[in-house]
Amino acid sequence: MYKRGNSGIWFLIFLVLAAVLFLANLWYGSVLIAWKDVLAVLLGSSGKNKVYEVIILDYRLPQAVTALAVGMALSVAGLVLQTVFRNPLAGPSVLGISSGASLGVAVVVSAGSLIGLEMLNQSYLLFDIPLVLAAVTGSLLVLLIIIFVAQRISNAVTILIIGIMIGYAVSAVVGVIQFFSRDEELHAYILWGLGSFSNTNNMQAVFLLLTSLAVTAAVLLYSKSLNALLLGVAYARNSGINVKVAQNILIILAGLLIALGTVFTGPIAFVGLAVPHLARNFFKTSSHGILIPAVIIMGTSLTLACNLVARLPGYDTSLPINAVTSLIGAPVVIWVIVKRGKVKKA
Repeated sequence: MYKRGNSGIWFLIFLVLAAVLFLANLWYGSVLIAWKDVLAVLLGSSGKNKVYEVIILDYRLPQAVTALAVGMALSVAGLVLQTVFRNPLAGPSVLGISSGASLGVAVVVSAGSLIGLEMLNQSYLLFDIPLVLAAVTGSLLVLLIIIFVAQRISNAVTILIIGIMIGYAVSAVVGVIQFFSRDEELHAYILWGLGSFSNTNNMQAVFLLLTSLAVTAAVLLYSKSLNALLLGVAYARNSGINVKVAQNILIILAGLLIALGTVFTGPIAFVGLAVPHLARNFFKTSSHGILIPAVIIMGTSLTLACNLVARLPGYDTSLPINAVTSLIGAPVVIWVIVKRGKVKKA
């Protein structure tokens, strides 16, 4: 079960890949900047070239840090949920937490004209404080409901089904809000829902990275519990683990990671669902002591790569991140379903 294979080699490959992709995110965009100028800006020796400093430090750097943090948060959350619920198709969207963030944003955006916050009708201000707070509040409200249910129901599959139903109910409320929204408000919400890593400043990006790292470190402390849960509830109990407490804590940690990976960027599809399967395939192990670091570097590599693909050369705009992640993630999910079908037939 815990065969390590060539884990060290794959860690090195993906670490180098993540570093290269991070630097590429600072170099590539609508304005092409020479590598030497990028390095000069990062080393603080760019001299009089203030334009390059603004482009790299104020636009591309927070975007790259945000992509890195979101990739890590959603990938770790996806791994935790797939293990806790013992379901390979469990992902950040299944508990309705992403839908909760969407509901918070929909409420604030649609209420902008009623309370005089005309700035909320401006799509370029979608990362402003009211919307961030609304997304966090919506995510935490759904998370509190899930925790309330989890304290009364010990069956993880039942909790999963209830989470999916909550997601559908919240999405229905969002649909009603959209129906009664003005065109400008609807446009602003749709842009947020398409996903983007470009709506953060340096302070927000650093906050997102540090908090994601802190929650991920807490998940690492539960790697042995995750290994035991993977072998079944009975095995975990016989190992001396309080299954109910461990499941609740892990669900809370996963929910926090999903909220962090959603509030600044919008709901990002397929990253949390696909990356854990890719990590298991490359690292050939089920040990979470290896898988958690693996999904971190693979998740960051994927989101950084998607951010590069989303940038259109010669244009000042980018493709929606969800369009890019779906093109990559959907085939992985199909592969998982087909593979499981073959295993059952065998």
